[in-house]
Amino acid sequence: MKRGAIFSLQPLAEALRFLTILPLPGRASMDERSVIAAIPWFPLAGAVIGGLLLPVAWLGELGWGPAGRAALVVVAWGAITAGMHLDGVSDTFDAVLSWRDRERKLEIMKDSRIGAMGAIALASVLLLKFAFLLAAGDAWWSATLLAPALGRWADIYGIFRFPPAREGGLGRTFQAGVRQRDLLFATLTTAALALAVARLQGLIAALLVAGVTHLLARWWTRDLGGLTGDTYGALCEIGEVVALAALTV
Repeated sequence: MKRGAIFSLQPLAEALRFLTILPLPGRASMDERSVIAAIPWFPLAGAVIGGLLLPVAWLGELGWGPAGRAALVVVAWGAITAGMHLDGVSDTFDAVLSWRDRERKLEIMKDSRIGAMGAIALASVLLLKFAFLLAAGDAWWSATLLAPALGRWADIYGIFRFPPAREGGLGRTFQAGVRQRDLLFATLTTAALALAVARLQGLIAALLVAGVTHLLARWWTRDLGGLTGDTYGALCEIGEVVALAALTV
């Protein structure tokens, strides 16, 4: 990362280009270096995603009540990100729950088809998000705003803390470019967001996300020899579910 780049808002725009389908200019010119420079800004990009979900939630509740609000948020959440991380959930669980050897698991992760375990994992994530948002009461807005940020912090922790599973691919590219200062910046901004949005409950949610992320990443590293782009996506989605659970209890 170039010196001083972390203090520019340009990486935030790059993060949004990479993580969402928002029609921002410059998408066609993105390269690996610009994406790596944007990684520390993933949690802030997550907060932007959460902010975009708030008017969707208000419209849903206005028209169909709390159930409509929760359903529309979950649908819009997946649509804004084009299902990028949801795809990682299905691929990861198809692989790690196949009980095959490491090489076969990595091959399964490359298969575009969804198996039974991947479908169950994907449905579980979506249903849990809906259920927690439906039960949130007045906390729905803070959970909607903060969960995408905490989920994307989980991505950065996995990228920095654990080795990539393959010699090539997204995991290797990201892990080679992320530095300790990037994780520190992401952690400080995420903690500040958690404190500002939900105070002590936000910090508790952040700690729970960190604990679950570490345990899952250790499991998958043991099974796969490291993490991949798919497992980063799964860490993000499960981090969001844990955050919603903690913020809506």
